[in-house]
Amino acid sequence: MFYISTRSNDSQKSNTFEGALMAGMAPDGGLFVPREWPSLEMNRFPKLKGHHYAHIAAYVLNKFSDESIPEEDLATIIHKTYGLNTFDHSDIAPLVQVADNFWIMELFHGPTFAFKDYALQLLGHLFDYVLQKKNQKLTIIGATSGDTGSAAIEACRHSPHIKIFILHPKGRTSDVQRKQMTTVNAPNVCNIALEGTFDDCQAIVKALFADQAFREQVNLSAVNSINWARICAQIVYYTTAWLQVGSTNTPVNFSVPTGNFGNVYAAHSARMMGLPVDRLIIGTNRNDIITRFFETGEMKKGEVKQTCSPSMDIQISSNFERYLFDLVDRDAGMLTGLMKTFSQSGRMAVSPQRRQRAQEDFLAYRCGEENTLKTIGDIYKQTGYILDPHSAVGAYAALKAKADHHLETPIVSLACAHPAKFPEAVEQAIGKKPEMPERLAAILEKPEFMTALPNDVQRVKKFVLGNL
Repeated sequence: MFYISTRSNDSQKSNTFEGALMAGMAPDGGLFVPREWPSLEMNRFPKLKGHHYAHIAAYVLNKFSDESIPEEDLATIIHKTYGLNTFDHSDIAPLVQVADNFWIMELFHGPTFAFKDYALQLLGHLFDYVLQKKNQKLTIIGATSGDTGSAAIEACRHSPHIKIFILHPKGRTSDVQRKQMTTVNAPNVCNIALEGTFDDCQAIVKALFADQAFREQVNLSAVNSINWARICAQIVYYTTAWLQVGSTNTPVNFSVPTGNFGNVYAAHSARMMGLPVDRLIIGTNRNDIITRFFETGEMKKGEVKQTCSPSMDIQISSNFERYLFDLVDRDAGMLTGLMKTFSQSGRMAVSPQRRQRAQEDFLAYRCGEENTLKTIGDIYKQTGYILDPHSAVGAYAALKAKADHHLETPIVSLACAHPAKFPEAVEQAIGKKPEMPERLAAILEKPEFMTALPNDVQRVKKFVLGNL
């Protein structure tokens, strides 16, 4: 199994799984993707029904690994990751049926109560394995719109091999999301509150990765979903969901709230591997650049608007480049041209034929603030189940797709965060705050540790070098 950059057609510039893991982003600014898609081998895969999440994860992740991490070592890491010492539900990613042919997949049973834990806990163990083997240190710089930062910090806070810097947009996350990051008082953790939006945070991270001398000086890597290992790990819960509600003759629909396109790209990856998927449904909030692309074939950057689903307040979706690479038939030259145009002008477009292909691949819906809160309220009244605002965006899209396209096969809608992380929005929707888990409540009174910095790549670079 080898990995290539979305911006290079030179197959000689391929990386191993370990190489893609440790680099995070390709040196040419592209993202790593498999040179060829592995197969789930659907003649064998259904036999995993009833097996534990970790066992299924080992089957899936071995498709992407190679001799750089031996199968036995990878299995040990996986079983260490997905156990009850880290996740608080025996099913790890349980399904809750809330209506006929409609399930919620709960992805908030990890240490930071958000879906990012499912990939980042694994990523932390993989990093430690490689760094210990090579006796190396690693610098991680990441941007977060809310949940990635706390999950990355939680995964790396105890590592003697890693120094982690997380940028978040000052004043644009929920209080709980921010405090999950900033109350961690560990010598290898630095929180940066950037004056700007998530897109500004992400732009600085990309600029630092593009600085080859700096990258080599600090041994830089990524934890954002630009790291291919994160996509691999997220593929797993789509396969476990299918094993529970699908069959060889019954495909499954997945509805995914998205901003950065990483989570739904993992669903697309599972489909490319042969998982029987009927429709992939995307839900965006008012920051609807992804939905607009699937409607028009044009990606046009707009102003980032604050919403009650802040993790999706994004206008530049980093992982969309991976899907676009497939959409242009893996023509790296064309992909690079499109990304350059978008970077320079804030807009780019594909041909009508490719737009039609994209519309066949995904159904996309936008969900404004009113409908987000209404969806939380309606589902609570009908079933007693409480969604967080991000999960409500996904559920809204699922219900719209079901009605618009008369979907009769099972729909699994992803619940990406615990509702207690967004108590004000939930209270506005249902008239009461959700019950807060003890571990989450404990952070609210702790002191915070963070540094406010302007939206300036050189100031961030200076801060990183001064704190290694």
